[in-house]
Amino acid sequence: EFMSGSDLGMRRRRALWRASHRGTKEMDFLLGRFAAVSLDSMNAAELTLFERLIDTPDPEIEKAVLNSLSLGVRELDELIDRLRHFHGLDQPG
Repeated sequence: EFMSGSDLGMRRRRALWRASHRGTKEMDFLLGRFAAVSLDSMNAAELTLFERLIDTPDPEIEKAVLNSLSLGVRELDELIDRLRHFHGLDQPG
């Protein structure tokens, strides 16, 4: 379905707010920094996927990001991989 630019802009702003107001400083930083840099270049489908990610409980996201655990959905795991790469967490320890 077609979305107007203003609808997409509103969704991006809402997603950025939700990503950076998680309740823990670590998650605010991990998701918020990524969102601030990435959301403007996301199309509607990518934004929908990011919205699915931020609907996921923090402990699950944290395990996925910090311990490379799967969220059980390939597209979400690919987004987590982008998030890890963005923060330099995919470098060999």
